[in-house]
Amino acid sequence: MVEVVLLLLLLPLATLLLYHYNATFCYFCKVAFFNGWVVAMATLLSPLAAFRGRCVENMKLLRAAILPLKHFYGIKIRVQGSEHLDIEEPYVIVCNHQASLDLLGMVEVMPERCVPVAKKELMYLGTVGWACWLSGIIFLDRQRREDAIHIISQTARTMHHQNLRVLIFPEGTRNQSKSMLPFKRGAFHLAVQAQVPIFPVVISPYWHFFSSKERRFTSGTCTIRILPKVETCGLSPKDVPELTESVYQAMADVFTEMSAHPHGHQDTELTPAQQES
Repeated sequence: MVEVVLLLLLLPLATLLLYHYNATFCYFCKVAFFNGWVVAMATLLSPLAAFRGRCVENMKLLRAAILPLKHFYGIKIRVQGSEHLDIEEPYVIVCNHQASLDLLGMVEVMPERCVPVAKKELMYLGTVGWACWLSGIIFLDRQRREDAIHIISQTARTMHHQNLRVLIFPEGTRNQSKSMLPFKRGAFHLAVQAQVPIFPVVISPYWHFFSSKERRFTSGTCTIRILPKVETCGLSPKDVPELTESVYQAMADVFTEMSAHPHGHQDTELTPAQQES
């Protein structure tokens, strides 16, 4: 009995010591907390969102649930160019995709009436999938091209009818390398079909404080740069390859610059979310 009591007393201490002195253990603890927080918030907020039904306004609940995480992890987020998004019309946001931490950056810059595009598999992740569906997130089945084309066409019409903004990660998968992956063209087909502008958004590399390969997760600073809009008015589907390449190159140049100076400039502005927090 005494041994059991001692074990119960020593276990929290051992856990605390491992957390502070073992980087790998600390990494897994922080990742587990991140995932647990997302699941817990989705479970708590889904019943509230269900009263409205599937509605883009429910994104406000998810955004409010994710915003505090940056404080828990000691991650500072600086945003440059947020004034570019201050327009009333619908538009498409394209952003590089590195890790689950992109959620923290996404909620910092996401404007009103904006929904992300996600892979369809996310919809089947229990309460997380339910919360995402209730928030109006657009699901694409990457294995069924015809269905994806239909959803893009449907979304193009909905953007104008409901004044929606759509956020897409055109790389199509997470990428923590030192250069961005080639862009898939879905986001650009959507913008051209809807005849709405594109706003490229670049998130600086995380590798100075986060790496899933090296099992590293410390505090740090992340810079998000919103580039000026790219017009698509008058463009047709045959212009999509050139449009995709030009946006990719503009974002790749900024990403390379940020890789050399990952902390960005010190005089960057604060987002409304940062000012509120």
